[in-house]
Amino acid sequence: MSSGTFSSPLFVRRAAYIVQEIASPADAIDFLNERPEDRRDRIYEAALRACFDAYKRRIPPSAARYTFFRFGEQVAILEDATCAMQWLAACMSGGGKRKYRRRSRM
Repeated sequence: MSSGTFSSPLFVRRAAYIVQEIASPADAIDFLNERPEDRRDRIYEAALRACFDAYKRRIPPSAARYTFFRFGEQVAILEDATCAMQWLAACMSGGGKRKYRRRSRM
């Protein structure tokens, strides 16, 4: 059962310095299932239901993306895609100060 993908990914803030890419209904379902039960409301339920329906191909992925986007707006977890992409590119290009030492051969 394939879930398809969103036309463009959404980026959500998981914690102060952690951003997650949501590129498909399956990603959204995983993210939503981790939400604490005391913070689940009607918009959460609608987003989860839409993502499950898109995963099972009952509705198009675009409908699930829109519902998840509205959920993200409501709970203020959406991150700007441009900023998130630039940050990810910097991390992947070696922008971190990680240095590797070459082992000497004896």
